[in-house]
Amino acid sequence: MNRFGTRFSVTTFGESHGQAIGCVVDGVPAGLEIDESYIQNELDKRKPGTTKFATQRKESDKVQILSGVFNGVSTGAPIALAIFNENQKSNDYENIKSLFRPAHADFTYFKKYGIRDYRGGGRSSARETAARVAAGAIAKKLLEKFGIKVKSGIFAIGGVEALDVDFEYAPISEIFALDKTKEEAQKEAVLRAKEAGDSVGGCVFVKISNAPFGLGEPLYDKLDAALGGALMGINGVKAVEIGEGVNASKLRGSQNNDQMDEKGFLSNHAGGILGGISTGMDIDLKIHFKPTPSIFIEQQTQNEQNESVKFSLKGRHDPCIAIRGSVVANAMASLVIADMLLLNAACTLENLKKIYSKQ
Repeated sequence: MNRFGTRFSVTTFGESHGQAIGCVVDGVPAGLEIDESYIQNELDKRKPGTTKFATQRKESDKVQILSGVFNGVSTGAPIALAIFNENQKSNDYENIKSLFRPAHADFTYFKKYGIRDYRGGGRSSARETAARVAAGAIAKKLLEKFGIKVKSGIFAIGGVEALDVDFEYAPISEIFALDKTKEEAQKEAVLRAKEAGDSVGGCVFVKISNAPFGLGEPLYDKLDAALGGALMGINGVKAVEIGEGVNASKLRGSQNNDQMDEKGFLSNHAGGILGGISTGMDIDLKIHFKPTPSIFIEQQTQNEQNESVKFSLKGRHDPCIAIRGSVVANAMASLVIADMLLLNAACTLENLKKIYSKQ
């Protein structure tokens, strides 16, 4: 499937070394201001080649709006966005075109389809996530209308965890660090791995504020399940925590329960979701990225003829995918909330009456 979402949906297209990548965003309400510079600003956060902590592939990631916008507002028609690739170096992959790179999707794509694009992973490349960020920018413009904010940043890299969380500091940090006192240690962890030809994993923290209660569809389209699925669908993500996450398994009910008084919840161990439905509290998410599988240390693998071989990788790769992945996680969370917002708008008879009484 290349389509995500129900009411607010995104279909992405393109490969890492193809002509272009892009997406079609459907279900955007007519009349929403679509600011191309805002979309570009979101893409620039994820853009490669900007710091020594990211891949040195140089791409402007210039977005082009092809349809669905007139005079700066959405028309209600599908919005098509295109980002043309400018800096492919396909020759870097000639020596591995018949090999399966460890921890990549090469093996599974080949076994499933009988064919694969070995140039940077083709469709499985994280390059595709630029399209998700572009779509997420439109989702964020919708969420702004309801005062909903989605913030994100780096919580941990290589086991160096934030002690404090400052979502206002993250946007001005080279690595989107949430804790300025841990930023240098996190940077050092990335650079040490990079100098060794290796890579390092990391954890992203996403906070969704001012989301209304009632988002989520029990039983089979729960908000936490939708968020988990969307975030697990990002390249390199191996785990997603909501609220206390794995720590909840170590607690007693008396410690984990969010008690209430006349003003509302007294804590937020649930991370803003109960029974698959938003509570109105902040929705707290931690997304864990594995180390970048593209490393420059000699490795052993198998080729398409089932032979054991050793190889060394070439190319330009992120030493820590969590850094740019934090921008993608923000976009995917925004898309889920936008979709759930539209689904929730027509979930009661009273809401339907309000909508159609104006016609």
